[in-house]
Amino acid sequence: MTELAHPDRLKKLAELRAAGLDPFPARGVEAEPIAALIAALGTHAAPGARHGTRATVAGRLLSLRDFGKLIFAPVQDRSGRLQVGFQKARLEAWWEQRKLLDGGDQVAVIGELGFTQKGEPTLWATEVRLLAKSVAPPPEKWHGLADVEQRYRRRYVDLWASEGVREVFVLRSRMLSLIRRFLEERGYLEVETPTLHPVAGGATARPFVTHHNALGADFYLRIAPELYLKRLIVGGLERVFEVSRNFRNEGISTRHNPEFTMLELYQAQADFRHMMELTESLLEHLARTLHGRTTVEFRGGSYDLRAPFRRERYADLFARANGCDILDEAAVERRARELGLAVAGPTIGGRHWGLATAIFDHTVEAELSGPVFVTHFPTPISPLAKCDPADARFTERFELFVAGMELANAFSELNDPAEQERRFEEQVASKDPEAPGEVDVDYVQALEYGMPPTGGLGIGIDRLAMVLANQDSIRDVLLFPTLRPQHRTADDTLAITEKAVLVAKPARPGSD
Repeated sequence: MTELAHPDRLKKLAELRAAGLDPFPARGVEAEPIAALIAALGTHAAPGARHGTRATVAGRLLSLRDFGKLIFAPVQDRSGRLQVGFQKARLEAWWEQRKLLDGGDQVAVIGELGFTQKGEPTLWATEVRLLAKSVAPPPEKWHGLADVEQRYRRRYVDLWASEGVREVFVLRSRMLSLIRRFLEERGYLEVETPTLHPVAGGATARPFVTHHNALGADFYLRIAPELYLKRLIVGGLERVFEVSRNFRNEGISTRHNPEFTMLELYQAQADFRHMMELTESLLEHLARTLHGRTTVEFRGGSYDLRAPFRRERYADLFARANGCDILDEAAVERRARELGLAVAGPTIGGRHWGLATAIFDHTVEAELSGPVFVTHFPTPISPLAKCDPADARFTERFELFVAGMELANAFSELNDPAEQERRFEEQVASKDPEAPGEVDVDYVQALEYGMPPTGGLGIGIDRLAMVLANQDSIRDVLLFPTLRPQHRTADDTLAITEKAVLVAKPARPGSD
């Protein structure tokens, strides 16, 4: 047992076994969802009356209120909570065992549905079965974990002990189901592409490296599925999407987790304008379906996801915020000095574009309340996007921003194999640690077979969940966010235990 196992509970565990009772039985029960029982009960009885219908519930027993010959305690399953009434008169044979029961135990309760005199829906128990003894005590006062880090490390407690947490992940699951249905109804095929890549590509990011022993070769954990999905467009699948786990060897913040989920989709005979329309329709559909309206609350603001969204060109935003042309190298250098910005090391597109990107991030992004499409990104920082036919210095690319946070990235896909090879070579030559270290020759060869005009879109699922669930930090929409490993020794076990004490906390989950 770990340091969390409580001596009193371990004693009760031993007493159960001594009495011939299995504290961890192999068989469960056929239980009914609590939410459905409450809904049915509300239509068939009045406060103070006994419904009389027998029902079985199973879940976690929460705090017990003992009144001598009567005990009340809520039981919580995945659908909700229902108060259970334990009366000595109905449970004579079991009554002594009540002393071995604790808040946090997993139980099954069989009884009759009804109400208390105060009108609270209640299951009046006639049989109680212990399904799993909880030897670790639950949070004090059932208000969750006070230590934010411990909330993430012990999500298995946070989900049932902290108010509103479960609902966030139910919403996220519904959101993913709605996305899949939305795309399938429009003829998209869900596919799966490799997680292990021989060449890191599809985005600019530091990859995680692993080694395949049998092949004697290094592979990279996927930073994006893009290049494989576009191979499928070459193959004739025409409309494909993937909800993928991606891995980027970068820092951790309220917006970044090294392991994250992306939706990427590609459509033949489409361009970035089609992707704008698809993005608008999808987000409006999600807001209406999940919330019954197009407005969402996020980080203290209100955002209307009704189409169409505002459109702004990258260069125009840059000029308004900084008073200079993004193509004017001397002006960009001066503006960078004024802001105290510098570029350390090599960057894709060279020093000028490294500075321009830093200036844009510093002066423009945070002000993009949105929803707003920022369009026509400069060509040097868009190596996979097709150039604007009217001005090759810029591309047919957009990013969607809400509350100053990027949610989506899309473009008309570059399908000229010679031009793509040239841009790959520029990336490699830049020596930027976030750029690919070699040209993806197989992808260039795929383009040589001919990829039709194609529009592509990537949406950060975690960030979208943040907006739709009104959660400040990405860690509040990830069941198990990446955390620094805990290194324990015998000497620091007590200190760690004291830090992780489960105490009352505010109802709203914390953020970093």
